[in-house]
Amino acid sequence: MAHSPDVGSRVRIKLTTHDGETEIEGVVLPPAVQDYVTIKLANGYNVSHPLTSVEIISSEQPESSEVASTNETETNPDLPTVRIIHTGGTIASKVDYKTGAVTAQFEPSELVEHVPELLQITNLDVHKIGNMFSEDIRPNHWNQIIDATEKAFADGCTGVVVTHGTDTLHITASAVAFAWCGKGGNPPGRIAFVGSQRSSDRASSDAAQNLISAVKWAAEGPLPTGELSDAVVVSMHKTSDDGACSIHSATGVRKLHSSRRDAFRPVNTMPLATIRIDNKDVELELEHHYKEARSNTVSRASTSTAERYDENIVVRQMIAGPWLTKQEIDDAVASNVDALVIHGTGLGHLPIENPNGDAPQNIELQSSLQQLNIPALVVNQCIHGPINMNVYSKGRIQQDIGLLGHGITSSPEAAVVKLHFALSNSMDVGSVMTQNLIGEQQQTILN
Repeated sequence: MAHSPDVGSRVRIKLTTHDGETEIEGVVLPPAVQDYVTIKLANGYNVSHPLTSVEIISSEQPESSEVASTNETETNPDLPTVRIIHTGGTIASKVDYKTGAVTAQFEPSELVEHVPELLQITNLDVHKIGNMFSEDIRPNHWNQIIDATEKAFADGCTGVVVTHGTDTLHITASAVAFAWCGKGGNPPGRIAFVGSQRSSDRASSDAAQNLISAVKWAAEGPLPTGELSDAVVVSMHKTSDDGACSIHSATGVRKLHSSRRDAFRPVNTMPLATIRIDNKDVELELEHHYKEARSNTVSRASTSTAERYDENIVVRQMIAGPWLTKQEIDDAVASNVDALVIHGTGLGHLPIENPNGDAPQNIELQSSLQQLNIPALVVNQCIHGPINMNVYSKGRIQQDIGLLGHGITSSPEAAVVKLHFALSNSMDVGSVMTQNLIGEQQQTILN
């Protein structure tokens, strides 16, 4: 059995496979599992093979700039510093080869070891919040992330990258965006959220290129305006192929596929930029619409602090349709929730009319909504398109009984986060939900 070469070494190896012998070369990464060798190929993919099937033909020790641990890497005075704030998710996961399950276990420093190209872009340091999957993240974790971003900028970092599971990544990213900009602020540097659809040790992982893209933006992207939902962005694959990642506004993006590498798509807007990756060449291209908007926008002054979220606020969410009745509304009110969110159909409609005289539960629902003494927000079940309660009489009835949401064009999740933000900071919810606080409202689609 071959001895495992040093991490960071560039090797050429001969493999014995089911199809015969083959040769590959690349950079040695920390092994995916004991008694295996994991190699990063030139195309960015990782492969793992048992040492028993490997013959090492040649091995070159890594150059000093490619050595693994960031703690052992000398600072390059010509490069900016980016801090990775690590929360977990698939980007920080490995396959358990005994069970086939994916578990959160990569340490932050291992992420850097697996992607040595990062050290050509920036000086890196790492702050670990935890190794959580995104469905387990709550508002108290939003506040921890906000704390960590504040400290990163106070320590002189140019930008911040937050590694996060993908399922609720756009929700947390929106929360951080409103925290920094929702009251007129603007962070002193760029904040990029990043995740991956495939764990970092899989051959088909999108983790490396997503992370390179996020770090590139955090290190070299334009300073945020605070007005164009550009203070916090999401970096993920542009298509299912490698080679390009999109930079999305946090409040205008959503995960729209459970497994594709290009799962994140814009909602009622377009990406801010594309980052193209060709081996060691990484190029950042601002999209034309964003360039033009920047030229016509006066950037806000930067601030050193952000707002926080009240972790005790409870928002109950419901879906409009054949099963929504007054009982759901009454039960929510009885449990002392702070606000309701209803995912409406079409332009934001609820079942509150009874034109045939055979659906009395619709009128009961309308009556129950009229008696609410807490905010009730309608967001878009369709995801794309605005909430427009002016088109049909039903929508005007909803406005008359006090339902909020008319004119919303952000992602539905960003609208719910905005509601939580307003409640947390003692803002007038009815007024705030109609305002364009940070560029989350794309006015053009209302024309």
